Amino acid sequence: MRVDERTRVLRNEILLVLGVSLGASAAYSVVSLVAKLTAQRALSQQTTALNTSLAPGRPWLDLTYQLMAVFFGIVPALLAIHLMSRDPGGARGLLGLTWTTPRRLGLDLAYGAGLAAVIGIPGLGLYLLARELNINTIVAPANLPPIWWAVPVLILAAAENAVLEEVVVVGYLVSRLNEIGFRAWQAVAASAVLRGSYHLYQGFGAFIGNAVMGAIFGLFFARTRRVLPLVIAHALLDIVAYLGYAALKGRVGFLS
Repeated sequence: MRVDERTRVLRNEILLVLGVSLGASAAYSVVSLVAKLTAQRALSQQTTALNTSLAPGRPWLDLTYQLMAVFFGIVPALLAIHLMSRDPGGARGLLGLTWTTPRRLGLDLAYGAGLAAVIGIPGLGLYLLARELNINTIVAPANLPPIWWAVPVLILAAAENAVLEEVVVVGYLVSRLNEIGFRAWQAVAASAVLRGSYHLYQGFGAFIGNAVMGAIFGLFFARTRRVLPLVIAHALLDIVAYLGYAALKGRVGFLS
C-alpha cells in the first residue's frame, strides 16, 4: 500500500474507532455541558451522578444491565487492539502488552501505582477548587443500591473505564497519529484534549484535570511505549473514587 493511501486509510480508521467510542462521548459531553450551563442553577449546585442503577427495584435485571455495560464498554478497545494486531510488531508489541519476566510485570504495577498517586491527590484538590470557582458540578461517582454485587460491579466498571480509555485514547490514538505524521507532542496534545473533552459533562474543572492527566499519561506512553501501567493507574484511581465515595458519602461534607 502506498504511503499516501495508508495515511488516508488510517485517518478514516481513527475517525471510525473514535466515532464508536470516546469521540462520540466527547460530542455528547459538550451537549451535556451546554444543557447544564443553560439550566437555572449554578454549575456548582448541579450533580453529575455516575454508576447509577439501570433497573431500580429489580436487582437481578440491574446486575445484568451493569455487566452488559461493562462488557460492551471494552469492545472499542478490543477493536483497536484487533486493528493494530495486523501491523508489523502486532498490537502486543506496539502497546507494550508483553511480560517476558515477573520483574517486567512488577515494574508495570509499580509505575501504575506511582502514576495513580501523582494524579490522584492533586486531582482531588483541583476538583474542590473547581467547585469553589463554580466551574464544575458535584460529582457523585457511585450510586448503586446497597446490594451484594455493588462493590464487584464498581470494580469492574473502573477496570472497563481504564482499559477503554488508556488503550483507545493513549495507546491506539497516539500510535496512529504518529503513523500519519503527527509529531510526538502533537499526538500527546490531541490525546489529552480528547480525554478532557469527554469529561466536559462534569464541568470545566473536569476538562482541565483530565487533560492534564492525559498529557502526563501520553508523555509516559510516548517514552515507554507501555500502556499497562496507565491501565493500572486509571483503574486504581477509579476504584478509590468509587469505593471511597460509596463508603463516605453522607459522612464527609465535600462529597455532597
